[in-house]
Amino acid sequence: MFARNFVHVSRLALILFLLLFISRPFTTFAFSTPQGPDYPVSTITLPTIPAKAAPEAQYKLACFLLFSPHPDPVSAVAPLRSAAARQFAPAEFLLGYLYEKGKGVPVDYAQAAEYYRAAAQQGYAPAENNLGGLYHDGRGVPKDMTLAFEAYRAGALHGNGVAQYNLAAAYYRGYGTDINLAKAVEWFHAAAEQGVAAAQANLARLYFQGIGVPVDYAQTAHWALLAAQQGLPHAAMNYAYLCEHGLGVPRSYVNAYLWYSRALAGGDTSATAHLKEVSHHLSHSQRDQANSVLAADASHSQKPPAGGANSDLSLIENP
Repeated sequence: MFARNFVHVSRLALILFLLLFISRPFTTFAFSTPQGPDYPVSTITLPTIPAKAAPEAQYKLACFLLFSPHPDPVSAVAPLRSAAARQFAPAEFLLGYLYEKGKGVPVDYAQAAEYYRAAAQQGYAPAENNLGGLYHDGRGVPKDMTLAFEAYRAGALHGNGVAQYNLAAAYYRGYGTDINLAKAVEWFHAAAEQGVAAAQANLARLYFQGIGVPVDYAQTAHWALLAAQQGLPHAAMNYAYLCEHGLGVPRSYVNAYLWYSRALAGGDTSATAHLKEVSHHLSHSQRDQANSVLAADASHSQKPPAGGANSDLSLIENP
């Protein structure tokens, strides 16, 4: 019995251990939410906004063009340039993002860095984070992990959740600074509290293995569930395992079946064997009930994990 339990726990340890091997940072597509009665701008009023309008109006027009049901990034560039020319930080950031991603303009990392830097100099947190990403990868600027760390730290202190995540990763891996597990935990917590799914998943791993914090299976389950609810397949896999073995939560084969199924639906094929094993512990009525819940899941579209609407979870190395 001890040997069997050791194999189960070791397997979970391996799964959770792999979650924090971060190859490069997130960049965030997070701009200030436009406010005011004139947003969104209707298509009827678009031609009435003059080129010399206030930068806020130009920015709102660009946001409409970018995020309407029929986006037009090419047309969004001109009003963004107008607003950025008057040092409107959200417009500088968004224009930098377009150059980084090649939306409406050719990819130009040097231009992206220039606009990010202009917004970062005004303390605009998303730009500070993304400038850190360019220094981290050496895109448009010389690769410099110290400057990347400083940019992440600035964005984190200004409240950007993704910058907080990247700062935590820097402390954990020693990128541009000394390894500091206590600081890593602190900033993973800050990012996780803002709903950054990857930070939640990594906190689960830290609490499971007692890295920088005491071992705490209840905290492991808490953060793994939050990440799983945001659609991270490996977090769903981990939470299912905790449910199956009663680690941090009451043992529940029904919940384990549900979350293994969600992990598998999300693309984690390692859940297949676990799902088959757990299904043997369910009655027909329990399995039918669980499958009804899963059918309801399928009828709702999955929200993207937090950390920016365009967070690329492949930036975290998957098992």
